[in-house]
Parts: sequence; structure tokens; C-alpha cells
Amino acid sequence: MYMQQSIVKCESGLHNKQATYFIQKANEFKSSIWVEVEERRINAKSLLGVLSMGITKGTRVNLIAEGPDEQEAVTALSEMLVKEIF
Repeated sequence: MYMQQSIVKCESGLHNKQATYFIQKANEFKSSIWVEVEERRINAKSLLGVLSMGITKGTRVNLIAEGPDEQEAVTALSEMLVKEIF
């Protein structure tokens, strides 16, 4: 298992278009990937799950992955979250 904490810097957070791009990127990996905010953990490959988290700019999230490409998955998704525009 590999985990990394990130702070969302995208102005609109993970909503609509940004959430879709995030999900598409997560689905490129074989590992199981989760997004955790406080006590809540959802599947990072689920659009409904990501949207239901209501992640806004400044939210601290943990990205957790388990599988053959876990480190690459977490690194790539974390890089998306810290960009101001993606």
C-alpha cells in the first residue's frame, strides 16, 4: 500500500470537468485507489463517489493505492490535485 497527502489547489476543486479528468486518470492504473477526506474514503475510480465528497480548493486529501502500480498511480493523481488548472 502506498499513500500520499495532498492539498487541492485547483480553483474549482474536484467538480464536473476536473472530477471527470481525475477519474479517467485513475482508471489508467491497475491498482485499487481511494481518496480519503477526514474519516470518509471512496473509490477514486468512481465519478459518483468523487463528486459526493464535495472536494473544494484547500481540501486536504489522502490518496491511497494498493496494487502493481500503486506508487505511480498516487504520484500522478497527486500531481493533478496540486495544479491550479487541469
